[in-house]
Amino acid sequence: MEEVTFTTDRRTTQHTPLYYGTSLSPPNVSYHYNPEVTRYHYGPHHPMKPFRLLLTDHLVISYKLYEQMDLYTPRRATKDELLQFHSEDYVNFLESVTPQATGKLAEKTLAQFNIGEDCPVFDGMYDYSAIYAGASLDATRKLISGQSDIAINWSGGLHHAKKFEPSGFCYVNDIVLSIMNLLRVHPRVMYIDIDLHHGDGVQEAFYTSDRVMTVSFHKYNGEFFPGTGAMDERGIGRGKNYAINVPLKDGIDDDSYIRLFKSIMEPLITKFQPTAIVQQCGADSLGFDRLGCFNLNIRAHGECVKFIKSFGLPLLVLGGGGYTPRNVSRLWCYETSILNDVSLDDKIPNYLPTYDWFAPDYSLHPQLDGRIDNKNSKKYIECVKQEVLEQLRFLNHAPSVQMSDIPPDLTGLTEEEEDAIRDLNEEQETDREMRNVKDEARVGEMVAT
Repeated sequence: MEEVTFTTDRRTTQHTPLYYGTSLSPPNVSYHYNPEVTRYHYGPHHPMKPFRLLLTDHLVISYKLYEQMDLYTPRRATKDELLQFHSEDYVNFLESVTPQATGKLAEKTLAQFNIGEDCPVFDGMYDYSAIYAGASLDATRKLISGQSDIAINWSGGLHHAKKFEPSGFCYVNDIVLSIMNLLRVHPRVMYIDIDLHHGDGVQEAFYTSDRVMTVSFHKYNGEFFPGTGAMDERGIGRGKNYAINVPLKDGIDDDSYIRLFKSIMEPLITKFQPTAIVQQCGADSLGFDRLGCFNLNIRAHGECVKFIKSFGLPLLVLGGGGYTPRNVSRLWCYETSILNDVSLDDKIPNYLPTYDWFAPDYSLHPQLDGRIDNKNSKKYIECVKQEVLEQLRFLNHAPSVQMSDIPPDLTGLTEEEEDAIRDLNEEQETDREMRNVKDEARVGEMVAT
């Protein structure tokens, strides 16, 4: 038996990446993360935990995935940017309301803005919303400019928020804002939602448009939140048949979900021919989620992301639901590796600051299936697939649109930032003029008189 003659010390081991590349030409991926987003708290008993984003970031750092990506700390969305979709009354309410003031507000006002257990008023609610929306908008700008092929914002994907009110833990619909930004330069955008819940806010926003196809895979029984997402919700007017819904029952497993997803998405993409894709990757469709009822493992969820990535289109990847933080972070770290064409070690690095959160197995891929019986028979899944493909028959061709000049504000600069740049340019121009005067004077000194 050969003896080991060389070993690495602990410090060297810690600096060795726990991944290996699977592609000779990996895509240009950008990662958009503002650490301030984890500082907010919906309340001690609320299932939405922004802390899950800190766990995700720790995993991404521990696996050294940051070496593979362009990293951005995006600014917050401005009020004017939020008003591109949301109503002024609603944005003003978000900006001004505080937990202390809530008790003094009339019940009518609270009901008007859907304030309650699901959508409570908490400290920094407006700032929190502006941070995650700003990250999604920054990600779209990188796609539009060509700086990124794939842009990731795990803090985004809050798909329930409506124009006039919050819904389902979502206050600002960063997805709608992002798609609206992409539509400035892209004739057709496809939205794909693999959250447990129906992407109702996004569907509603583009229900009359043929430039956005919304596709949502979700649990549906008519009662499960948000109560929408039946197959007969297909869009109206120009948007008729551009809303695709895939209603599922409890307990769907990996094989059934992946097979159905691929058999639907490939013909949809081929027919609609999107020029950009937005994919919402809600983690509550995993097994053992606190609010979930599916049996998906992390690899199966990731396979859906990998499949969409394979089409090679500009891709915005967002988070969404997910209420068991340790599994949410595992999933989004794993999908970050997929988007970067690298494979990760299954064993989570033991120098992770939040390592104990992943006990007892400390694995990136815990077993999450088998808790709930699969109520989706093969016959039911086949019927769902055939009905979607039947709907596809009514789409004769990819809709075209006359594109105008790109609006000048796609840089995402605020007025203050533009003023600062203008002042800097003027100062530099003045400096150049002064240097030219001095250079001319020196030349004059050299000429004999």
